[in-house]
Amino acid sequence: MTRRASGVEAAPRRLYADPGLPDRVFRGVARGGGGLVLAVMLLVGGFLLYRAWQALSRAGWSFLTTEAWEPDAGRFGIAAVLVGTVLIAVVAIVVAVPLAVGGALYISEYAPPRLRQTLIGVVDLMAAVPSVVYGLWGLFFFEGQILPTARWIATYLGWIPLFRVTGADPADPLAPETVYTSSTFIAGVVVALMVAPIACSVMREVFSQAPVGEREGAYALGATRWGMISSVVLPFGKGGMIGGTMLGLGRALGETIAVYLIISPVFEIQPHVLQNGASSVAALIALRYGEASEFGMSALMAAGFALFMMTLVVNFAASSIVARSRSGASSE
Repeated sequence: MTRRASGVEAAPRRLYADPGLPDRVFRGVARGGGGLVLAVMLLVGGFLLYRAWQALSRAGWSFLTTEAWEPDAGRFGIAAVLVGTVLIAVVAIVVAVPLAVGGALYISEYAPPRLRQTLIGVVDLMAAVPSVVYGLWGLFFFEGQILPTARWIATYLGWIPLFRVTGADPADPLAPETVYTSSTFIAGVVVALMVAPIACSVMREVFSQAPVGEREGAYALGATRWGMISSVVLPFGKGGMIGGTMLGLGRALGETIAVYLIISPVFEIQPHVLQNGASSVAALIALRYGEASEFGMSALMAAGFALFMMTLVVNFAASSIVARSRSGASSE
C-alpha cells in the first residue's frame, strides 16, 4: 500500500506474470488428468449403483443388516461379509504397519549405501508379486506353519473375546488344529505381507525427505541417531506413515484372490479371528460370480458398490489427515 503526497492512499498495483505457453499447456494437462480421474471414479460408482439398484430397491436397509446370502430366495445382505472384510483388513494393518515402519527406517537411516539400493529393489519387487502367488504360498505352506502360533494365542489370550475359539480345548495337546485353519487371522497375515512392501515404499520415500538442516541440528544438540529419528524424521514423516497405512488398508479391503484361496466362507458374523471360517466382500463376489442369476448379479453389484463406497470414505479421510501433516503440506 503506497501513500501519495496529498495523503490519499493509492490503490495497490496488481502484479501479473505471463506463465508462458509451456506452463499453460502443463497446467491444462494436469487439470485434464485430474478431471479424467474424477470422471472415471464417478463412472465406476454410477455403473455399480445402476447395476445394483434392482437388488437395493428390494432389500432396502436390510441389505446392511442381513447376514445370509440367498439372493434368489430374497434373503441377502452384507452384514457378515462386511464385518469379515474389516476384520481381515485390521489384522493385515496391525501386522503390516510395524513391519513397514521398521523396514522404511532401516533402509533410509541405518542401511549402508550399497545394501540400501538392494533392499529398495527387493521391497519394490515384493510389491509387484501377483496376489495369487501370495495366496498359494499361504494356502500350501504358511497355514501349516502358523497354526501353532494361533493355538498359542488362543490358549493364553482366549479370555479376550476376539481371540476365543469355540470348540478348542487348550488343555488337550492332541486336540485337532482344524478349528484354527482358514481363519481371519491367517488371511490377514497373508494380506499383511502383500500390504507391507507398498506401505514401506511410501514411508521410506517420505523419511528420506526429512530436512537435512534439522537432522544436523539434532546431532549438534547431542541427540543420538534414534533421538534424531524420533524428534525429526518421524514427526516430519507422519503424513507419509498415514498415507502408506491407508494405501495398504485400501489394498487389504479389496484383496480378492489371496483371501479367496485361504478362507472358508461363512455367512454369519464371525468375530473370532483365530477360528475357522471367515468372509470377505471381494471373496464373495469371486465365489458367486459364475453361478449368479440376473438378480444375484445385481446383489453382487450391490456388495461391490458398498465396498467401493467404504474404500472411498477411507481414502478421503486419509487424504484430509495427510494434508494437515507437515510432509503432506509440503508436497501440495
